[in-house]
Amino acid sequence: MKFKLPFKKKQSSATDHITTKNAPKEDVEKVVTEMISPSENEFTQLIKDATHNPSDLIIKSIPPNLTLIYINNLVDDQTLNDHIITNLQNKFYETPEMIKSALSIPEVNISRQLEETIASLVNGSVLIYMEGYSQIVLATIPKRESRSLSAPENESQVIGAQVGFNESLSTNISLVRRYIISPELCVEEIKVGQRSNTSVNIVYLHDIASEQMVNTLRQRIIDLDVDALLDSAVLVEMIDDNTFSPFPQMLLTERPDRFCDALLNGKLGVIVDGSSMAIVCPQAFMEFFESREDQNLRWQVATFVRLLRFTAIFLSVFLTPIYVGALTFHYEVIPQSFLVPLSESRALVPFPPVFEALLLELIIELLREAGARLPTKIGQTIGIVGGIVIGTAAVQAGITSNILLIFVALSALASFTTPSYTMGNVIRLIRFPIIILAGFWGFYGIMLAFCFILVHLLRQSSLGAPYMAPFYPPRLRDMRDSLIKLPLPYTARRPLNSRPTDEKKYNPEPINPEKS
Repeated sequence: MKFKLPFKKKQSSATDHITTKNAPKEDVEKVVTEMISPSENEFTQLIKDATHNPSDLIIKSIPPNLTLIYINNLVDDQTLNDHIITNLQNKFYETPEMIKSALSIPEVNISRQLEETIASLVNGSVLIYMEGYSQIVLATIPKRESRSLSAPENESQVIGAQVGFNESLSTNISLVRRYIISPELCVEEIKVGQRSNTSVNIVYLHDIASEQMVNTLRQRIIDLDVDALLDSAVLVEMIDDNTFSPFPQMLLTERPDRFCDALLNGKLGVIVDGSSMAIVCPQAFMEFFESREDQNLRWQVATFVRLLRFTAIFLSVFLTPIYVGALTFHYEVIPQSFLVPLSESRALVPFPPVFEALLLELIIELLREAGARLPTKIGQTIGIVGGIVIGTAAVQAGITSNILLIFVALSALASFTTPSYTMGNVIRLIRFPIIILAGFWGFYGIMLAFCFILVHLLRQSSLGAPYMAPFYPPRLRDMRDSLIKLPLPYTARRPLNSRPTDEKKYNPEPINPEKS
């Protein structure tokens, strides 16, 4: 992170006599990166100019020969008073090294570079300056405001841990280390954003994760040249394989147990400071429809829940388009006993089926968006009461048929079964073009949309790994825990999609169902 430091034309001491008014640009940058002025007045003025003299910049003299400089809202006041001011006040120190040894805080460094000093100041460090020296002591005591740990809001489960990530990077890393107590757990920090200087941590298990994938992910983050990075969802869009695809290629999760389970399977994780959502990659398409709770259930129940979930997703995408296509072009597929009640329900509707379906889908989306943006209790009331009132009024006014209202409600309900919020949004989005194609070309339009989506998915990748694994390319071993879940002795190997260096997850013999 570079800072532009304005220099005034003023004679300094023996260290430097360069000013920005007449000096070449190269000489000024050399001064900025090389030396700290031993003159207290000049040094404090440079700090004020570099930070534009904010109101919370504190410059405090500590007798007999020290000066403290810090930004009041960025440092921990209790640590400052108990461990820095108390140890330095009314004591004489001859060198910066003596000051460093006298402080009882974990992170204390000595710097000669002005740029490094300014960067530490805005990151929550206290500058301890001693006049006459071109060195400065940097005592890092940042104050990090964060909310307490709570249950995940978007990924709730009945069986399993009930704690989620929060916005504190150190807290999130500690949660991961609580689950995985291993020296092989690696955490790499990268600064992203010229103005925000956001800490981005890459987390992986050194003896399991693919080195090639680690290098690829690291290089993608290092190559970012942005002003600021405020959330992990923005980072995902910057580093995934295909930004133009509506389908997410990396998983956003707020559950530490799901995050750690992915690391143990050889995947990589990314945690962004200030974001309560962690990133998991590579991620296959089928894995977006799996829940962490599936691992906590018996394999029979987990298989039933997964099949139910996939059936619900299919109905959510294709139920309304099939209704529109059948009523517009393909009456022959409708059972004869169902034709009379269907014709009676549409007797007073003046609109074609495609317009009727799009109108109801838009109303459902409006209710869903309004319920999400309003406070929790009001949002739930608006969603329930609004749906009942608007649905009943629309049927009685002849705007829509009651049968289509049931189909649209079932589609909306089925879309909520997707464990991933980002994938759920995609399911909501792709319904609209499929309905339009069904209104123009019937079942042929639905098949055209299905083939287009399938080809698009087959061409996608996640951090270089196939997006449609384990079905394309076919990997029979990984199919044991994808669409269905087999008993534990048959899932003792890590998925090949993440290219783990150690494929064995556990020894299946002690838990073999045939043991005596």
